[in-house]
Amino acid sequence: MEDKGETYYKSNEEETKWQSFKKMIWNSETKECLGRTGLSWFKIALFYVIFYACLAAFWTCMLVVFYQTLEDDQPKWKLDSSRIGSSPGLGFRPSPPEANIDSTLIWFNATRNDTVEYWVTNLNGYLKPYHMHDTGFNVQTCTKEQTASRERVCHFPLITGTQHGCSPERQYGFPEGKPCVLIKLNRIFDWIPEGYDSPPAELAPHLKEEFDKDKVYITCTGENSADKDNIGEVEYHPSQGIPFMYFPFTNQPAYMSPFVFVQFSHINRGVLVNVECRAWAKNIVFDRGDRLGSVHFELLVD
Repeated sequence: MEDKGETYYKSNEEETKWQSFKKMIWNSETKECLGRTGLSWFKIALFYVIFYACLAAFWTCMLVVFYQTLEDDQPKWKLDSSRIGSSPGLGFRPSPPEANIDSTLIWFNATRNDTVEYWVTNLNGYLKPYHMHDTGFNVQTCTKEQTASRERVCHFPLITGTQHGCSPERQYGFPEGKPCVLIKLNRIFDWIPEGYDSPPAELAPHLKEEFDKDKVYITCTGENSADKDNIGEVEYHPSQGIPFMYFPFTNQPAYMSPFVFVQFSHINRGVLVNVECRAWAKNIVFDRGDRLGSVHFELLVD
């Protein structure tokens, strides 16, 4: 049987702990809450309010000063002084589905409309802004003498009509098993291409037209010997080169990136072909390992 004195002692001990806890929360003798008087709590609250207000004001001032160094319509650092650099990369369309975002494979069966439809829709979606900005107050028809400026952009004509293999009316050649892939230069603010006086030795065998020193030429070939055998003859529309008149890009309203349609009219079916497309200009650096100045994709036509 438990000793009554021991029970009484435990009861007093528990009561003392509870009283100590209540006294810590509120001490009626010293009028303190959690060990501080009302005045003490007011002072510490006032301190932190002032401290964080000053911190926020300092941060705001620094942010305002930082924004004063930036332009609304152009980057602070350009070309070689920027992380992007002064050598544009290349991109291609149509792009694979988002579910395969890391893929670079264009794969379809020319006899099955369900496999063709995605690629055609993707290209139509990409080209839609080109139709929207076909005309405008700052859109002009350019020539070699009259190029794009900071205020005005050059009109970029799209291929149309059933007589053209890369037209939307022909669904960019996909139903015919002769797909057209759009190759474009990635935008770099204020970049202007520098042309060759004569075609480089590596470019000359791939030229499909008379050389023009005022164009950025695009070439697409198979990456290795087997790919070169399977890729067949390649055609470029509307031209193999992008005229210099579309440069520079300076964030002009309605600016549309120029591009070249590459049509693979004689590609061997049922064979995966690795394709490398390259841009040619004096100030475009090419490095296959780092994918500088080029773009890679695979093409499989069933």
